[in-house]
Amino acid sequence: MFKRVVLIVLDGVGCGALPDAEAYGDVGTQTLQHVAESVGGVQLPTLQRLGLGNIVPLAGVAPCAEAQGCWGRMAERSAGKDSTTGHWEMAGVILTQPFRTYAQGFPDEIMQRFRQLAGVEALGNIAASGTEIIQQLGPEHLRSGRPIVYTSTDSVFQIAAHEEVMPLADLYRLCEQMRHVLDSYQIGRVIARPFVGDPETGFRRTSRRHDYSMEPPPMLLDMLQQAGIPVHGVGKISDIFCGRGLARHWPTSGNSDGMHKTLAAFDQLLRGLVFTNLIDFDMLYGHRNDAQGFARALEQFDRQLGEDLLPRLQADDLLIITADHGCDPTMPGTDHTREHVPLIVCRGGAQVGKDLGLRSSFADISATLLDNFSLAVTLGDSFLSSLGES
Repeated sequence: MFKRVVLIVLDGVGCGALPDAEAYGDVGTQTLQHVAESVGGVQLPTLQRLGLGNIVPLAGVAPCAEAQGCWGRMAERSAGKDSTTGHWEMAGVILTQPFRTYAQGFPDEIMQRFRQLAGVEALGNIAASGTEIIQQLGPEHLRSGRPIVYTSTDSVFQIAAHEEVMPLADLYRLCEQMRHVLDSYQIGRVIARPFVGDPETGFRRTSRRHDYSMEPPPMLLDMLQQAGIPVHGVGKISDIFCGRGLARHWPTSGNSDGMHKTLAAFDQLLRGLVFTNLIDFDMLYGHRNDAQGFARALEQFDRQLGEDLLPRLQADDLLIITADHGCDPTMPGTDHTREHVPLIVCRGGAQVGKDLGLRSSFADISATLLDNFSLAVTLGDSFLSSLGES
């Protein structure tokens, strides 16, 4: 039905707590709504036109009676609230058991393996904010050369190192080695966190982060590749899926660059999928409790969407916009939040908007894409037939 599909994941842009949010300590979270309220309303004319204001009440974004897109919400069926879990579910993988977390730090047996591989003891080994821990332990790291290890309430083993102390190649190699160690511990991601700076001016993380995920089970991208349908991954998609199923990987330095790379990938495709993750909402603003920055990033995305991407869509192109979890910057703490995610679907040309309702799983995206490319749907409910005619 559609030759080209663009799937954009707004990392961390949830829209209201899931029924089981209490089990995750996330009662009352609603990332989009709280961000909009905190700045007195957001200006998102493009997303408003596509139906965003029809999903949830949103300050500054009124409902649209004649929306040009279809809209809805999705609930996560998998256990957990991290990026890997959310993206895997979009690709048709449901996790019944969450990845393991170590909020009190990693056990001695793991840290002994780290010491053997790194050749030195780690600094840290605590749950901490990534921006704060490099300020606290950065000076000692510069003095001793010992890498900083930290985690969060998510299933992550993070290794931070100054780029002038540990070259990127060495940091990446250490992370790859730890990835193999941690597979048996069911830790979702090992993350390389390079930083620069000094004690006088402060330390800051760079854009050369790299994630090492567990290998996913067979999923959507594998099926598309086997069918000869090219997939271009923009941003951290390659990291999340271990490079599987991708014809090309487009690394990015942030949201704006991610949109530019999405356009470049889209223009190269005659048929296939562009799968994009825009990370700034989560990494720069949600985790740092910066609601104003979050709102500005939403408005910037809205401008690029309206000015650059939508005009490119032809009648046989499809755009899907969603999120992988919440990251409410107005709530206590700095972690991901267990939320519904928005769903906006837009085709090129004229379209009659439609309410896609509350979807019971992120896997409905996988089902829709497989349905579109005439492949067998094994999980989820396709909404392809609900998109109407041009």
